Amino acid sequence: MAEAPRTRQPQAVLFACGQNSVRSPMAASLLHHMFPRELYVRSAGVKKGELDPFAVAVMAELGQDISTHKPTTFEELEDWEGLNFDLIITLSPEAHHKALELTRTLAADIEYWPTPDPTDTAGNREQKLAAYREVSDGLYARIRKRFVKGGPAGL
Repeated sequence: MAEAPRTRQPQAVLFACGQNSVRSPMAASLLHHMFPRELYVRSAGVKKGELDPFAVAVMAELGQDISTHKPTTFEELEDWEGLNFDLIITLSPEAHHKALELTRTLAADIEYWPTPDPTDTAGNREQKLAAYREVSDGLYARIRKRFVKGGPAGL
């Protein structure tokens, strides 16, 4: 599905998934590292999970430390700082439905980027890490395509 052309880049982006423990913190870290001063970036989940150590390990391989990330729900984020985002990018069906509910009263664009949940991957440590790397690589490619204009941006 083609995305509509944007007249301006968002200034505040929220990534959302089911538990805010793997996909959305990874995506938020990737985008934040690309645009540390240009964009306000946060992540949230429908429910609160526990930060996943495989996600921490894969992001550390990229030189990004998400070990201090505290999983947050939409409601907690709204209570703490409000939901003042130009763009909400949902990575799971449940987060997409939640964002659609919220935007009935918010002026935010929503984009749905279906992203597999690597937590169900069976196998040894290396096989699991490979699944998390695949998610990280996919998010990185999608973020570059969506946000980087006119040339490469490094991590």
